[in-house]
Amino acid sequence: MAEEMEVEDYPTEIEEQLTGFESSVGSVSEMLKQMMAVPRSDLSQKLDPLEQAKLDLMSAYTLNSLFWMYLVTQGVNPREHSVKQELERIRTYMNRVKDITDRKKAARLNKGAASRFVRNALYDAEERESGKAAPAAKKAAHTPGRAPQLKRPKKR
Repeated sequence: MAEEMEVEDYPTEIEEQLTGFESSVGSVSEMLKQMMAVPRSDLSQKLDPLEQAKLDLMSAYTLNSLFWMYLVTQGVNPREHSVKQELERIRTYMNRVKDITDRKKAARLNKGAASRFVRNALYDAEERESGKAAPAAKKAAHTPGRAPQLKRPKKR
């Protein structure tokens, strides 16, 4: 009978939402238990500095988000609390880490290969046969930091 009284304390429309909330809190609790089971020093030794930063930011963001939810359950408006500024600060650092990660993945220019592409694109077979190399090809062949290409004697 006491259980029936508790059910009547809240509208039946939100029962589904409360059940979902309870399962979400349970899964967060399980994840936290798994993370807390491994010593932080052991975990950070296995990661490179960028991965450590990601882990630290994720942990800080998660804890502040949980605190945001706690404030909501206590009837405090979290938008007027300092936790909002903290979440924004963490988000800016997360964006900085994302930019660093994206820069690592970005394509890099291979200058040697690019100069060979340009040199070969400027190559003119007819001028080469007549003994005159194209001026642009000569210029590309004598780029600074690169040894000039030697002409091979023609076989007779």
